[in-house]
Amino acid sequence: MTSAPASPPVAVLPTQPTQAAAPTPLAQRALAPDLARGMMLLLIALAHAPWFLYLSRVGDSQMHPAEGNLADRLAQAVNIVIVDGRTHTMFGLLFAYGIGQMYARQTSRGGPESEIRGTLRRRHLWMLVFGLVHAALLWQGDILGTYGLIGLLMMPLFFRRSDRTLGIWIGVLLVIGAAAMAVSTVSALYAPAEGAGAMAAEMQRASLAEPNYLLAGGVRILQWLVGLISGVATLALPTVFLIGLLGARHRVLEEPERHLSLLRWVAGTGIGAGWFVGGVQAFAHIGVLEPRTAAVIAPLHFFVGIFAGVGYAALFGLIAHRLRNHPARRSLPVRGLTALGRRSLSGYLAQSLVYGPLLAAWGLGLGAHLSSWSVMVIAISVWLLSIATALALERGGRRGPAEVLLRRLSYRRRAR
Repeated sequence: MTSAPASPPVAVLPTQPTQAAAPTPLAQRALAPDLARGMMLLLIALAHAPWFLYLSRVGDSQMHPAEGNLADRLAQAVNIVIVDGRTHTMFGLLFAYGIGQMYARQTSRGGPESEIRGTLRRRHLWMLVFGLVHAALLWQGDILGTYGLIGLLMMPLFFRRSDRTLGIWIGVLLVIGAAAMAVSTVSALYAPAEGAGAMAAEMQRASLAEPNYLLAGGVRILQWLVGLISGVATLALPTVFLIGLLGARHRVLEEPERHLSLLRWVAGTGIGAGWFVGGVQAFAHIGVLEPRTAAVIAPLHFFVGIFAGVGYAALFGLIAHRLRNHPARRSLPVRGLTALGRRSLSGYLAQSLVYGPLLAAWGLGLGAHLSSWSVMVIAISVWLLSIATALALERGGRRGPAEVLLRRLSYRRRAR
């Protein structure tokens, strides 16, 4: 009895690595998020600049010097009202909104759920690494790592939840934040005259005042680790993260014409509340009100920064709606802002490449010789230079180097 012939061997071919979905063409990107990111980088530049005045005596209003001439006082007031406590929340909302956009884009192209989640997880892990390197080399106030950590923690918990669930948790986080603000305000009432704000500022500026680069790097890493935890624990960023996810689901910034009433209400109330409290804080800082008021109202100033940051994003949704069919959309200022917004990660890191070597004590140390108004001029100049660079990249059809690197790391696949 003859046996059946053996089946021919089956060739096992290596599977091809999954290809990353192509990025959205620049011409097809929504205007509002990029416009907001481009302007946001100006606010970030203005927010970080006062930190480098490391020899000045600070008060209880963020990192601003306690003294100054008329030009300095005006610069401090502008920063306190418009910038302080607003940039990180606006940035956080746009970060979450971008995640929602990415998810919608990948699912519309038929990407498997598990693969999309894996890409987002790798992206957030690499943001954490980017933040650590950024802090070790240049800037202890890095926010990338905090956003990466928030993404890693909150995506598994909230990404597939219903709108109602997201709304409930936004309310819960706001209530907890308000309670924490009240406790901090009461504590400030009984704090010593030389408030904790000045002590915290001196600690934050320790790495900037250190002339030894290696020692400054060690201090920066420690400060970054503290900021990494506090950025999550203060709940402001987790709150705007959920707001950004909810907004992305309904394409609020991509289709502002469908949400005009909401955008007007959010922009008006959010910015109005933020600027009103910021105005009180500014008057206290420059001496119009009792100086101790600045320390007492600081927790409220930080809390309303949530609403002001969301209000700024809504404002740019309204601006984008007005520009949709307007000739000004092709104007140089709008093209510059959107070009920079499309490269916001590169623009953010580029600020540190200028600030640290130019202003810190381990670099040229110019921060020791500047004041509030002069360091503001440098901040605006750095931002304008980044716009010019972004426009040059736009004309060449090139993306930002940091965006390209993060994308390659996030979408990298191993062949099976």
